[in-house]
Amino acid sequence: MATHPGPVPAPTLRRLPSYLRLLRSWQAEGRTGVSCTHLADALGQTATQVRKDLACTGVIGRPKVGYDLPELAVAIEKFLGWSKTNEAFLVGAGHLGTALLSYSGFKAHGLDIVAAFDIAPNPRGEIGGKQIFPMSKLADLVRRMGIHLGVLAVPEAAAHDVAQTMIAAGIDAIWNFTPARLLVAPNIIVENVDLAQSLAVLSHKLAEKRAQRWQVAPSPDPTHT
Repeated sequence: MATHPGPVPAPTLRRLPSYLRLLRSWQAEGRTGVSCTHLADALGQTATQVRKDLACTGVIGRPKVGYDLPELAVAIEKFLGWSKTNEAFLVGAGHLGTALLSYSGFKAHGLDIVAAFDIAPNPRGEIGGKQIFPMSKLADLVRRMGIHLGVLAVPEAAAHDVAQTMIAAGIDAIWNFTPARLLVAPNIIVENVDLAQSLAVLSHKLAEKRAQRWQVAPSPDPTHT
């Protein structure tokens, strides 16, 4: 199996989960083979782009035959690091943090949020079966449990200071759900989830669609009373 030369572009990494979901769906239907054209047609992309994306997994398709579907799905999982579970700590057990803690779908993608931390005591002591600890226990538990991935879901004003606390505790990668852009050392991995950006795209497209409908709507008949 070949290795991919150089870093993989972020757009490719964001497309791979779509391929994997589709492959798993087809596998459940009993399909055993797949081509770049099949994936491209189903996902509205070009076969050339799909072929480039899949090249990073190291799996090589055969001309006019394509890929072994199960082998390709496993290769994508391994490449994304989803074939083994990464345990994570979440900081910020407010409304967003509660939703993230309660979502069971992360495990299918190799993520298990095993506990959460907050400055405010939680009256229930746990959310979604996950224990809520005070921030004072973060560093000790990061060290004892060997946690390297953190999920940040605190208010924007507190994001930078909390991120620095997480890094000082030993966290190497932060999944940032706050609007803040974190200033961290180059060796720290940060992936930003900007809900406002996503909403802006959605709202703009909706406004465009409404405008198009207005433009094509028939003009009222001035002779009609």
